[in-house]
Amino acid sequence: KGGLESERQQYIIHGGKTPNNELSDKMYVMSVVCKNNKKVTFRCTEKDLVGDVPEARYGHSIDVVYSRGKSMGVVFGGRSYIPSAQRTTEKWNTVADCLPHVFLVDFEFGCSTSYILPELQDGLSFHVSIARNDTIYILGGHSLANNIRPANLYRIRVDLPLGSPAVNCTVLPGGISVSSAILTQTNNDEFVIVGGYQLENQKRMVCNIISFEDNKIEIREMETPDWTPDIKHSKIWFGSNMGNGTVFLGIPGDNKQAVSETYYFYMLKCAEDDVNEDQKTLTNSQTSTEDPGDSTPFEDSEEFCFSAEANSFNGDDEFDTYNEDDEEDESVTGYWITCCSTCDVDINTWVPFYSTELNKPAMIYCSHGDGHWVHAQCMDLA
Repeated sequence: KGGLESERQQYIIHGGKTPNNELSDKMYVMSVVCKNNKKVTFRCTEKDLVGDVPEARYGHSIDVVYSRGKSMGVVFGGRSYIPSAQRTTEKWNTVADCLPHVFLVDFEFGCSTSYILPELQDGLSFHVSIARNDTIYILGGHSLANNIRPANLYRIRVDLPLGSPAVNCTVLPGGISVSSAILTQTNNDEFVIVGGYQLENQKRMVCNIISFEDNKIEIREMETPDWTPDIKHSKIWFGSNMGNGTVFLGIPGDNKQAVSETYYFYMLKCAEDDVNEDQKTLTNSQTSTEDPGDSTPFEDSEEFCFSAEANSFNGDDEFDTYNEDDEEDESVTGYWITCCSTCDVDINTWVPFYSTELNKPAMIYCSHGDGHWVHAQCMDLA
C-alpha cells in the first residue's frame, strides 16, 4: 500500500518461547521507519486481534497470501502448554501440539478467523512452509503426540473474494520427513531445504531442491554439500536463511575448551551467481580447527533500533545512550581465576595486554607438568 518503503516492507512477529519458558500470543507488525548511514530504525507496533485469536505458541509458521488484490496472514501449527486445568506442579511446562486449525489474520482490521480442514488431522510443529501468491505449501514437521516426522506435503489455497474467504487443503504426494529445517530461495521458482532432523538425535544431512512450474511442485535431492567433520559429528545444529540462496549454520563448540560458550558458524551458499573473489572469501566457512584470533571478526553492518511507540522516532540521539548497567557482570562468569601464586590480575584494574584482547584477559596454555592455563600477564614474556 502506498509508495513508502516502510509500508511495502513489513515483518510479522507472533508467538515464540522465552528462556523463562513463557509463551506469548501477541502479534506485532514491524516496519522500517528510516535508513541513514548504517542505522536502520524500525517501528514495532502491537496488533490487537479480535475473533478467533491464535493461542500462544512456538514452532509454528506464519505466512502472507495474496488473492484478488488483497492480502491475509496465515498461521498454522506449533506447540503450546497443555490447558491450565491439566497443569500440575509436575506437568507445569508440559507442551502439546496445537490443534491443526488454519488461522486467517487480517492485519488491516485486526480480525482473525480459524478454519477446520478435514485433510489436517494431526497437529504439527517445526514444519517448512512456502507461500506463493494465494497458496501455502506445508512440508514435513514433527507430531509430538505420535513422536513421528511424517512425510507431509499439504497445499493450502486461500481465495479472498468480496465476501467470506474460502480455504481448502489438498494432500499431495512426494513429501519429505524433516523437522526444524531451513528454507532459502535461490530464484523465483526454486527453493532449497537445508538442515533439520530426520530423527530426534539424527541430523538430516541431505538437502532438497523444491521447484515450481505451472503451479506444480517438484521435490528432489540435490548434491550433498561437503560438510566439515565438525558439522558431521555435531549432534545439534541451528541456523537461518540469509537470503539469495545462502544459509547461516551454527554448531556448539567443544565444551572442553576454556570458553564453553564457543560456537562455530558456517555459510552455505546454495545458489551460483557472479561474484568476485573478495565476495567469495566472505562465504568461506570457519572450521573448528582455526585459531579464532586468525579469523576475521563479524562487524556490525547496521544498527537496529526498536520501539513500540510510534511517537518515539523524533530523533536518533535517544538510541545512542550508553547504560553501563546493560553490561554483563563478568565477575560471576567463572572466567576470572587465580592461575598461579603470583597472579595479580584484578578484574577492576586489568587492562589489555595484547591488542587482540577485548574485555577478558588472554590466557595461554602451559604444558609444564600436567598442564594449566596462565594469564598472559603472569608469564615472563619478552
